[in-house]
Amino acid sequence: MNRENKIGKIVIASDHAGFELKQSLIEAMRADGVEVTDLGPDSSEQVDYPDYGIKVATMVSEDENLNGIVMCGTGIGMSIVVNRFPKVRGTLCNDMYTAKLCRQHNDSNILIMGGRVIGMGLAYEIVRTWMSTPFEGGRHGRRLEKINNIQNMLNKGVL
Repeated sequence: MNRENKIGKIVIASDHAGFELKQSLIEAMRADGVEVTDLGPDSSEQVDYPDYGIKVATMVSEDENLNGIVMCGTGIGMSIVVNRFPKVRGTLCNDMYTAKLCRQHNDSNILIMGGRVIGMGLAYEIVRTWMSTPFEGGRHGRRLEKINNIQNMLNKGVL
């Protein structure tokens, strides 16, 4: 992979179920000097998660130096949405181990969490672990290339 290992700029979005967690994470990340762009929503009023997942996934898909964080109630809905986009490797992480391994082995570029599954303390530790863990490359890079080839074949209608 040609991506830099360091996670820098973050775009973040949620639905209503992840709104409070999103707001807390933005505050904590900015306090730590992370450049964060909030793509919504602006309140906890009910919204549809695909409308916000698409915003993050589109931006990350188009810019290999950009990373994203999305939240909904469980994280499952956002997982389905963001992983439909080329070059997106969205990973649902509700624990530290998964946050570390998804970066080391899968070069995750969108972190997904369940706003109704985990609390702020754990969520921010997951974010910090995810942001600070580099991609290992090697055999994992080879596997990601195979995944990219599958995506390309699907796009061409070969599979």
